[in-house]
Amino acid sequence: MSKVIKLKQGLDIKLVGEAEKTVLELPIGERYAVSPLAFEGVVPKLLVAEGDKVMAGDALFYDKAHPEVMFTSPVSGTVSAVRRGEKRKLLSIEVAADAKQTYKPFNVNLAKASREQVVAALLESGLWAMIIQRPYGIIANAKDMPKAIFVSGFDSAPLAPDMNIALKDDLKALQAGFDALKKLCSTVHLGLKSGQKSILEGIEGVEKHYFAGAHPAGNVGVQIHHINPVNKGEVVWTVGIQNVAIIGRLFLENKVNMTKTYAITGSQVAHPQYVKALVGSSVADVIMPARIKPQGGGSTFRIIEGNVLTGRKASANDSLGCYSSQVTVIPEGGELELIGWLAPRFHKFSVSRTYFSWLMPKKKYDLSTGLNGGERPFVVTGLYEKYLPMDIYPMYLFKAILAGDIEKMENLGIYEIVEEDVALCEFVDPSKQNLQALVRDGINLMIKEM
Repeated sequence: MSKVIKLKQGLDIKLVGEAEKTVLELPIGERYAVSPLAFEGVVPKLLVAEGDKVMAGDALFYDKAHPEVMFTSPVSGTVSAVRRGEKRKLLSIEVAADAKQTYKPFNVNLAKASREQVVAALLESGLWAMIIQRPYGIIANAKDMPKAIFVSGFDSAPLAPDMNIALKDDLKALQAGFDALKKLCSTVHLGLKSGQKSILEGIEGVEKHYFAGAHPAGNVGVQIHHINPVNKGEVVWTVGIQNVAIIGRLFLENKVNMTKTYAITGSQVAHPQYVKALVGSSVADVIMPARIKPQGGGSTFRIIEGNVLTGRKASANDSLGCYSSQVTVIPEGGELELIGWLAPRFHKFSVSRTYFSWLMPKKKYDLSTGLNGGERPFVVTGLYEKYLPMDIYPMYLFKAILAGDIEKMENLGIYEIVEEDVALCEFVDPSKQNLQALVRDGINLMIKEM
């Protein structure tokens, strides 16, 4: 029997707005978009122009630094817009979808295919971008040979989708996806939640590991740290569990089918639910069935692509990227409360005993985006170590990043983390520091220097 890895550090944030256990499959929408901004470190080179006809799986742009890495259209249709920002920076390519979809064919016999053939198919289809490298959290280099591939089979973030629901129709595709990953690397690790029955139990050809504990137990970075940590000079790859299914469909169906199941969650959603849609769908299309609650009294809301800890602020016109599997809508905060620190504030959540909410550990909260204070100098509290289940010293690492000390960053664990791994540290931080952006600055410095 596999060993259970028990994590003592962490925190589960219970929020209002969990998705109901129903899945609505959306029809093909009118507009889809692919944004180069969703891919860390990619400098795009455009391959299409407005008015061009494309099939699902046709390349829209590639990475100038790695021309073999293509980024493809999720639908067939006509390129309706190429949106640019300052200095003609490419922001997105929009495709008006055809009523009847056509697909670029990809004929690869997975059982007989070599590693080189699988790599070539993933690069051409645009699905290689779903494989992320550690260290640095960037798209993997196809020329590397990782020491292992890691996949987390569950998500422990606030209001995260239940993968038993999101993947219930994808078991064949999942097995094919893991078989494809085995072609890329002989060792594939799958992290599962201890004590929870998972449909992934039947997956063959992988090493299964079980994790017990609070968030971030579901983060693949935490799982890598406890299974086989990344040392200097080593490379591992990671793939999101739903993206494994998308990779599997490429070899089962011989076409690019980027269907995912998104959890539409949050206290501002009238009917939280699961929605099955294509990557690149507009945010407006996927949240429309769930409906946002009517706003009154001048109140506003924020749409987040992802969870409340690591997601990005989005508008209804934005498109969903290939790395997210959740959309969250919560109240916009920022309002000041008169002598709020003196009130009992049963409706507020705190990791300390500042408020009486600690007496109700099972209570679900309707939290806003408010910071409840402004940025301050770093305060040494020991909180970071309490909520980060990794054998590193986060406070010293953050200071080394601020100082730009490469050697200390290496010694203190910069190779093991990306932004999502320190999201809880940022949440509990009394200094209100933007720690996720700080970690990305440190990673970018490492890439530049190394």
